[in-house]
Amino acid sequence: MSILYKTIRPFSIVTLGILLSTTFIQCKGNETNTEEVIIEEETDIVHLTDAQLKHVELETTKLEERTIASVLKLNGKIDVPPQNLISVTNPLGGYVKQTKLMPGMHIKKGEQIAVMEDPRYIELQQNYLIAKDKYEFAKLDFQRQKELNASQASSDKVMQQAQAEMNAQRIAMNALGQQLSLININPNTLTHNSISRSIAIYSPINGFVSNTYVNIGKYVTPSDVMFELIDPSDIHLNLKVYEKDLDKLEVGQRVVSFTNNNPDKKYEGEIVLISMDVNTEGTSEVHCHFENFEKNLLPGMYMNAEIDTHSAQSKALPEESVVYFEGKNFVFIEIDKQTYQMTAVEIGETENGFTAIHNTDGLTGKTIVSKGAYTLLMKLRNTEEEE
Repeated sequence: MSILYKTIRPFSIVTLGILLSTTFIQCKGNETNTEEVIIEEETDIVHLTDAQLKHVELETTKLEERTIASVLKLNGKIDVPPQNLISVTNPLGGYVKQTKLMPGMHIKKGEQIAVMEDPRYIELQQNYLIAKDKYEFAKLDFQRQKELNASQASSDKVMQQAQAEMNAQRIAMNALGQQLSLININPNTLTHNSISRSIAIYSPINGFVSNTYVNIGKYVTPSDVMFELIDPSDIHLNLKVYEKDLDKLEVGQRVVSFTNNNPDKKYEGEIVLISMDVNTEGTSEVHCHFENFEKNLLPGMYMNAEIDTHSAQSKALPEESVVYFEGKNFVFIEIDKQTYQMTAVEIGETENGFTAIHNTDGLTGKTIVSKGAYTLLMKLRNTEEEE
């Protein structure tokens, strides 16, 4: 037993020493870590040393009265009134013999846009010429019966029958002539030697081609739309405006519009019509005309628009005075020599390089950084990181 005791005792003493040392070290380590924890406090004040000031271009200003117009931002799309969107059809149908139209092509009024073929064109011309000959014969017969009746050689009944026949033939001829006019054949110049199996389709407007629905050899019925043409003389921008903003708008106000794809390209225009019919979504339509039409403005294209509403006097600062940080807007107020405090502000519209400030109570009469505010913001952030 004594041997066993002597063997175990030294080991137990060493082990106990190690355990106590470990426990002490851990406690000491915890105390050290606790002492090294620094609670960082957020600061909104930045101070520039003389050396730093030499490398920073700072300018200051104070709040001033400015006339700033509020800008109403809207969206909508290019639209064309029904009278300027033309669907071209052929009243008698037929086969497409020739066309070269493609979407986007510009066309002139009276320009040939297609050639059609169909046996019915020949039949219609034939029937017209036959009706015309019958009318001429009936007309001559009526003249004879009228002369005979005048000399008591013919009864009134015979003359009246001749007159009725002449009128019937004239009606038939005129009806067929109107059908020829529908397919662009002039009945007054049609002769027995000028019968044609093809007809031409002409553009009724100056404009451009929106869509084509035919190809060479295709048969179209009278109800089929062959081409869609657009007269750009009345193309306009249709904007959606919420009911609460309608009172800010009036006919004649200037409109600046642009697309999402090319926001730098501005299109000038003005309001020409404001609809007072508010739909179930609480919006109304405002129609605007473009000052200059451009061929890349196509019906259905979505647009963004900005409208300057009535101007008002506002307290304002230069646009460079305001910096945006973590979802808020700030300015830097000079509170001491080379010392500036970052202060949150609520901003309004910006116009001609000045931004309207709404919460001006704490800014009135204060010296505010107008140039170099962004540099101060970076210095303030770097100071916080160093701390």
